Amino acid sequence: MAALLVFIVFIIAIILSFPIAESMVLGSLAPILAMGKGGSVAQLLNNAFSGANSTPILAVPLFILGGVIMAEGGISKKLFNFFAYFVGKLRGGIPCAVILTCLFYGAISGSGPATTAAVGAMCVPFMVELGYEKKWSAGLIAVAGGLGVIIPPSIPFVLYSLATGVSTGALFIGGILPGILIGVCMMVYAVWYCAKRGEDRELINRKMTELKSRGFGHLFLDSLPALLCPIIVLGGIYAGFVTPTEAACISVFYALIVSLFVYRTIKIKDLLPMLRNAVKTYGGLAFVLAFATAFGRVLSLTKATGTITAFITSNFHSSWAVMGVLVVIFLLLGMVMDTGPAIIILAPVLLPAVQMLGVNEVHFGVVLVCCLSIGLATPPFGLDLFVAGNLAEEQPMAVAKRSMPFIIAFLAALILITFIPWFSTALL
Repeated sequence: MAALLVFIVFIIAIILSFPIAESMVLGSLAPILAMGKGGSVAQLLNNAFSGANSTPILAVPLFILGGVIMAEGGISKKLFNFFAYFVGKLRGGIPCAVILTCLFYGAISGSGPATTAAVGAMCVPFMVELGYEKKWSAGLIAVAGGLGVIIPPSIPFVLYSLATGVSTGALFIGGILPGILIGVCMMVYAVWYCAKRGEDRELINRKMTELKSRGFGHLFLDSLPALLCPIIVLGGIYAGFVTPTEAACISVFYALIVSLFVYRTIKIKDLLPMLRNAVKTYGGLAFVLAFATAFGRVLSLTKATGTITAFITSNFHSSWAVMGVLVVIFLLLGMVMDTGPAIIILAPVLLPAVQMLGVNEVHFGVVLVCCLSIGLATPPFGLDLFVAGNLAEEQPMAVAKRSMPFIIAFLAALILITFIPWFSTALL
């Protein structure tokens, strides 16, 4: 009964439009004040402070800050030029170059909205200039931006690690092949679309000839600092030289050095607004992370986790069945809930149950993040839709209609990722 009360109060608070953090506080207080179960108010406060007082949690604001600096430093343009050099003249090459840029930029920012904003600000006007439909271009960016939370380093993977104790490094490795697979599926559709609808080949070839006239050596040297960022950050983690938190710190300093002294695209006076932007982005999430620890502790004391585990294991007898149902639930939740809070709330509650049915903890995390990343581009509250719509000066719902084929391509990849765990575990 106490466990049920936690969820009832939490859901009612969400329906009444309370912020996620406040909803978790109300849900946590309900069994304590009404039934004297779930610990005490003092324990609740101590758990909240202990949730915020964590070294691994520092990776989240640092990756956010690094992504902000990279976005303002024009790194996405360098990456796009590099990929367009190789595929730009091919049929559907420009959209494919945009998707490749999102894939690689995701290895820098770790954030879907940051990837959408940084790549879209440059690529949407460029694609429109080359004759591509503006809404279609924005829809492409909105969905491809979701790759930023799958390709490591990924802020949602860091949050999943904090919530469950699963290795952050293992999650980062687990996200590589799924991210690539999703990108490939989206590129297949983009090529088919361009082959069917046609492109202004004369204009595209003229632009690509202009780009190639600079020479590969010059272009490579110009793009090299941008290309090295994920190699330095991820290489340090995988080689065991640094922890994910230390790697996040390195990404900030590397972004500063590249943007200030190599590309010279930002100035010292620009740093304060960037810091302010990063704090605003992280501020709301910080409260969620702090109170999530308290919320999880109350769920444990009220035996909610055990109840959910018993329900799932008694009603589902195979990993395929439970993962199929959970994917549908995750996709629906992704439409109405931000990625961070959804992971913090769902992961520690559901992971014990799916593990008992033989689901790998890294595989479950990858599927969860992939499902929620689709939510970034789906109405009514997909954040990437609003970012892309703003960049294209179009209504989010108009962008959503043109993004549906890309979402279908994403879903096709998700089915493979969900039911073939190899994609998440092959590199571990």
